Amino acid sequence: MTRKPVVATIPNGGYLPGTVKESLPSPGGKEPPGQETVMLKKKITLLRGISIIIGTIIGSGIFISPKGVLQNTGSVGMSLIVWTACGVLSLFGAMSYAELGTSIKKSGGHYTYILEVFGPLPAFVRVWVELLIIRPAGTAVISLAFGRYFLEPFFIHCEIPELAIQLITAVGLTAVMVLNSMSVSWSARIQIFLTFCKLIAILIIIVPGVMQLIKGQTQHFKDAFSGRDASIMGLPLAFYYGMYAYAGWFYLNFVTEEVENPEK
Repeated sequence: MTRKPVVATIPNGGYLPGTVKESLPSPGGKEPPGQETVMLKKKITLLRGISIIIGTIIGSGIFISPKGVLQNTGSVGMSLIVWTACGVLSLFGAMSYAELGTSIKKSGGHYTYILEVFGPLPAFVRVWVELLIIRPAGTAVISLAFGRYFLEPFFIHCEIPELAIQLITAVGLTAVMVLNSMSVSWSARIQIFLTFCKLIAILIIIVPGVMQLIKGQTQHFKDAFSGRDASIMGLPLAFYYGMYAYAGWFYLNFVTEEVENPEK
């Protein structure tokens, strides 16, 4: 007959320091009472989610890419075909990610989906390339465009100094980093505000163009495919510019766990 070890207790039912408390797993695998699971707060509403997607798509790409698409296609008609094809491909991608986001309700985007399907090694390689190559390059392009456009009104009659662009870029990056680190709610509110600003900027470009078409200014569409023939090397670059302008439809999937009712 063996004797069980004595565990010292204190009046309120706790255990003294240095003693070990062992307990059987709770039924159904649930957490024992008093222990809470750490989870991200769901603070991204429907409007904030839409603002994230629209605000990310309508970025520097839509102001930079048209020139590259037209230069690499050689004609107005071919550039419109490239824009349409890129839009259809982006639509299919967005619909696929909407399905993935409601099926696998985990934050992480590409990394999470590759991890679930192919395992940890391909997922690690993907996130490694994303962090070291893809994301820094994309952030650099967007930030430099922000710095140049921000300073454009102050240097109308002269060239903008490169050092000034770099300084404004660094300030903008730091401000965004601090804001996202401090509060999800505040970053979402500013995202909504910036989204409306971008929509207004796009409307300022679109509305006058539509008015000119209504007035009969269609001379560029009469011989839409006349001009320089598109080269084999130029078409892939044109598609790259077009897809870059549409990029951003997948960013909400990186914060799926913070979205209220992802199905909606």
